[in-house]
Amino acid sequence: MDAIGMRQRNLSRILQLVHREGALSRAALTEATGLNRSTVAALVAELAAQQLVAEKAPDPARRAGRPSPMVAPQSRTVAIAVNPEVDAVTLAAVGLDLSIPVRARVTMPESPTPTHTATLVAEHIDRWRRAELADHRIAGVGLAVPGLVRTGDGLVRDAPHLGWRDVPLAELIRDATGLPTAIGNDASLGVLAEHLFGAARGTADVVYLNGGASGIGGGVIVAGHPLSGTGGYAGEFGQNRPGIEDAADRRVPGGVLEDEVNRSLLLAALALTDADDAQLTDAVAAASGDARAEIERQQRILATALANAVNVLNPSVVVLGGFLAALCASDLGALGDAVRAQAMPACAETLQVRLASLAEDRLLIGAGELAFADLLADPSEFSPR
Repeated sequence: MDAIGMRQRNLSRILQLVHREGALSRAALTEATGLNRSTVAALVAELAAQQLVAEKAPDPARRAGRPSPMVAPQSRTVAIAVNPEVDAVTLAAVGLDLSIPVRARVTMPESPTPTHTATLVAEHIDRWRRAELADHRIAGVGLAVPGLVRTGDGLVRDAPHLGWRDVPLAELIRDATGLPTAIGNDASLGVLAEHLFGAARGTADVVYLNGGASGIGGGVIVAGHPLSGTGGYAGEFGQNRPGIEDAADRRVPGGVLEDEVNRSLLLAALALTDADDAQLTDAVAAASGDARAEIERQQRILATALANAVNVLNPSVVVLGGFLAALCASDLGALGDAVRAQAMPACAETLQVRLASLAEDRLLIGAGELAFADLLADPSEFSPR
C-alpha cells in the first residue's frame, strides 16, 4: 500500500473509532490503532479541518499522566435517513455522533408511491436546510425499505406491502435531491444499528427480527459481519412458513410467519386503531381476556419461528424490534424459555433474547449508517452537499 492509501486507511480508522465508540482521547486512539502519537495528532488535525471531528479539552477526571485531548465525532455532519412504510414516511437527520437534530413523520391515507417518497425527501431536505440544518453538512441519503432491495444499485425488487416492484428508488432520490443515495432492507439496517450501537453491541452472531406495519423482516450478523446473500435479500424470516402445533392457532391457511404474527391482528385484539411501539407495549402488558389469548397465540408461533432460526444459525443473541418487542416485552423471559425448549440444546445453551435498545431510532440510525458508508471508508474524499 502506498503512502496515500495508508493515509486514507488511517483516516478511516480514526473516524470509524470515534463514530462508533464516541469521544476518545488521543491516547486511546494511539493505543487502538497502534500508530504513534504524532501520526494520530496529524490525522486528527486533518479530520478536524474537514469538520468531521472536534477536539475537546481533556477529561478532568483523568489525573494521572499527561492530559490527552478528547476527539469526538462532529455533530454537524449528518445523513438524511428515511423509512417509508404503508402508513407513513419517517425522515430524520442523523449526525456522525448519532444525534438526531430533526425528524418528521408524515402519515399517509394510503401507501406512498416511490415518486411521492422522493418528493417528500427533497421537500424536507430543502426545508431543513433553511432552518434546523442551516449550519449542517449532508453526507447523503439512506433509506430503510420494507422489502427486497438489490444492494448493488438500490433497486427495490419487491416491497409487496408498499406495492413497489423493480423500482429504481436510489436513482429517483438522487435526481430529486442531488445527494448520494443508498438503500437497504429495513431489518438488515436495523440489525446493523443494533449490532454497532444497541442491544447486540459487541456480539459476533446475532439474529434480529423487526415487526412493522408491513410485516416482519430480519437481519443476521455472522462472525461480526452482516449476512446479505447473493443479491442482498437474506433475512426474510417473515416469509417463512412457521410450524404451528395446534391447528386452532392458525389464522391464515398456508400463511407465512407475518400472516400469523401480525401487528394489525394485535391492534384489533387490543381494540386499537393505531399505536406507537411504547403505547403498544403498555397495552400488551395490561391486556386480559381475548386480547391476552391473541397475544399468547402470537408469542407461541414466534417462539417456534425463533427456535428454527436458532437451530440454523446458532446466534448468541436474538434481538426483537418494533411490534415484536412490544408483543414480548412484558414476558421476555418466558419467550426465551419457549425458544430454548424447542431448539437443539447445544444451539441454544448460551442464547439470550433481547429487545432492541435503540427503539424507534433503530431503522433511522441503520439508514444513516448506510449513507455514511463512503465517508467512513475514505474521509479524504468527503465532499459534503
